[in-house]
Amino acid sequence: MYRSHTCGELNASHINTEVTLAGWVQKSRDKGFMIWVDVRDRYGLTQLIFDEKRTDTSVFEKAKTLGREFVIQVKGTVIERESKNPNIPTGEIEILVSELNILNEAMLPPFTIEDETDGGEDIRMKYRYLDIRRNPVKNNLLFRHKVSMEVRKYLSDKGFCDIETPYLIKSTPEGARDFVVPSRMNEGQFYALPQSPQTFKQLLMVGGMDKYFQIVKCFRDEDLRADRQPEFTQIDCEMAFVEQEDILDMFEGLTRHLLKEIKGIEVDKFPRITYDYAMKTYGNDKPDIRFGMKFGELNTVAQHKDFGVFNSSELVVGIAAPGCASYTRKEIDALIDWVKRPQIGASGMVYVKCEEDGSFKSSVDKFYDQDDLKKWAEVTNAKAGDLILVLSGNADKTRTQLSALRMEVATRLGLRKSDEFAPLWVVDFPLLEWDEESGRYHAMHHPFTSPKPEDIQLIETEPGKVRANAYDMVLNGNEIGGGSIRIHDRALQSRMFDLLGFSKEEAQAQFGFLMNAFEFGAPPHGGLAFGLDRLVSILGGQETIRDFIAFPKNNSGRDVMIDAPSKIDDKQLEELHIKLK
Repeated sequence: MYRSHTCGELNASHINTEVTLAGWVQKSRDKGFMIWVDVRDRYGLTQLIFDEKRTDTSVFEKAKTLGREFVIQVKGTVIERESKNPNIPTGEIEILVSELNILNEAMLPPFTIEDETDGGEDIRMKYRYLDIRRNPVKNNLLFRHKVSMEVRKYLSDKGFCDIETPYLIKSTPEGARDFVVPSRMNEGQFYALPQSPQTFKQLLMVGGMDKYFQIVKCFRDEDLRADRQPEFTQIDCEMAFVEQEDILDMFEGLTRHLLKEIKGIEVDKFPRITYDYAMKTYGNDKPDIRFGMKFGELNTVAQHKDFGVFNSSELVVGIAAPGCASYTRKEIDALIDWVKRPQIGASGMVYVKCEEDGSFKSSVDKFYDQDDLKKWAEVTNAKAGDLILVLSGNADKTRTQLSALRMEVATRLGLRKSDEFAPLWVVDFPLLEWDEESGRYHAMHHPFTSPKPEDIQLIETEPGKVRANAYDMVLNGNEIGGGSIRIHDRALQSRMFDLLGFSKEEAQAQFGFLMNAFEFGAPPHGGLAFGLDRLVSILGGQETIRDFIAFPKNNSGRDVMIDAPSKIDDKQLEELHIKLK
């Protein structure tokens, strides 16, 4: 038996107990006649004591050789600690060691295995197995486990069945780029790794499984950023004989369950807003509603004077930054420089200070009087002490720019609090979006999303106005889940492929198996998929999903620990019938 107890469970009730512990050396303090060693495992840390008077000489001498991260096993007696540490569960006791076995020596790690380490991100990703020993990373992985188990518990209790779907599937042209896998036995042919189990979960509904879920790996060969990985995990769900309301109720319930069980927070019924309202009011379809600063459109109160910048703009829109009228010119100029950055792309910014005495001071006083600026304050809901920030230009671009500014101001004001949670549903997305470059429609969600029943008649005449029977769940400004009611009728699915520019032959070749299945009694069905990585990171108070993945890729999609992707030898290429230029 390597251990009788873990390094995190001993306390004063165990005094005088003989125990065996095993773990890693956190640190060692040698005072000549006495040595203290902190030994650590996943469960915590326990202090060992080697006393020249009370410890066997050979054991005492061996203790002097211990270095950081040595793997050791000790036997000894739990005794009361003279200098207690109230900051750890084992802080009242220590182990008077009688036997010491060095199970494995260790090189000095390239960074300190401490909560506050001296290692940069690159070196810690290269030695991720060492980084996992640190409490912040270890606790993130344990937190992810807890969330996953609560998800499984909730869905299982609601009658969902966990069913695995294939990883080697057929490549399709829609959506993001596929990772492809060459087939050795079928020369010149390739599998694809799934971007989602979408068609398989629909086929499970055709098969009568009724309620399916899977916590599943998915893959997308796309550009990366802090909240993206080439492989990611979904909580993938599908239900038969349901309407949109059934799905919203079910997964709002799941999210409430997680917030209560994981964070101890009770949340009321989620607000619901339409896609059009979200874009007009917040400038994006995943608004953070932990704070206000709703958009106020100023065209009617700002385009009647001789200010050419506004008069020539499609949209003039502003927000009221709370309590920021006290900003100095230097602070305001910093915001102007921020919106002018290439990443944002605004040409400038107009501001209005709402003074405490009810007067207004703006950067466009030459063109607008106090009555004009008062109307701006009314439209943006600005109060005394607030600062109105105004952008103008092309409507879509300006909304996107102001949305980014809104989030930046909220961050600077400390309004994006990680311990506050504000979920909502965004509904009534457009079914299709027009792509100027390709000259055709693309599905805003995916080709299997059903139009809203009341909009089906518009498909033939005004397809761009058709709303989707689709919905996204948003939490703290992040889309954490999305789904739709699916098409379950072959004729409607075929018409959808027509709108997306598929020929009949292409549609049959790519998705014939699904349309054929619809002819054998497909029930009405729909579902939703949560991004587990993102959900866990937000519940954990962070927005970078890498911190909650055991072995993540870097921003270039590389695993620097195992050096992947990498080249393969010529013999493997030959077996796969691949020739490199």
